[in-house]
Amino acid sequence: MYSRKRIFIAMMTATVLLLGTVVFGGLFLYFNRANMVNKIVLIGIGGLVLISLAVVGFGLLVMVITLWTHKTFPSLQNFVMTATNILFPIALQIGKVFGIDQDTIKSSFIAVNNQLVDNRNIRVKPHQLLILAPHCLQNSKCPYKITIDVENCRRCGGCPIHDLHRIKDKYGVNFVVATGGTLARRFVKEYKPRAIVAIACERDLTSGVQDVNPLPVIGVLNIRPEGPCFNTQVNLNQVEAAVRQFIGEGERRTAYSSAKHITEV
Repeated sequence: MYSRKRIFIAMMTATVLLLGTVVFGGLFLYFNRANMVNKIVLIGIGGLVLISLAVVGFGLLVMVITLWTHKTFPSLQNFVMTATNILFPIALQIGKVFGIDQDTIKSSFIAVNNQLVDNRNIRVKPHQLLILAPHCLQNSKCPYKITIDVENCRRCGGCPIHDLHRIKDKYGVNFVVATGGTLARRFVKEYKPRAIVAIACERDLTSGVQDVNPLPVIGVLNIRPEGPCFNTQVNLNQVEAAVRQFIGEGERRTAYSSAKHITEV
């Protein structure tokens, strides 16, 4: 497992252990002070919490096994999603306590998500795939608005939007540019894709993946040579390889795997 993925797994594991310690400690303290009625109530509440922790812990275990073996377990995916949805927000807070950069944890989450999606071997038709890009990829000096209609791009080659158009035309997939989460969700409802290749920063990718869950998303982090949200770039090889992964051919999947290593260095 790559070190970047280990950060996310470590934070999730720490969250389970912390919650378990709190529950057991709370039950111990209150159980020894309460009367019989309160004890019964506390046992009931504690039992439900412990069952929830067991489900979440099992989901985390399935996630680790999936990442380690590169095999997926379709019947157990709900446990993985439950664990992620419950533990991830708490893991971010634990990361703050230990001084771990939030973007580092979110980047780790994206790396884990990408491998989980990759392991599922999802295949869709080109028209069922959506490339979702942020408006900050457009050159800041460009006068043409492309967030309403991406075809307004003049394809001058001055920014990555031109190259994303090339990928769109080459594979026959859908391509949109969004100014934020609200517009991105509108595009998802409009196009009704069965899979998404999303380009964004750590924060937007993390929230986007969770917003459209269980829709499969391969996330590609943007590159910010001039800072966030301004004239950003993207590794086009990673985007194209992700598209190939979803539309499905053996050599194309190999290309995605190679590009994926680049993001995890």
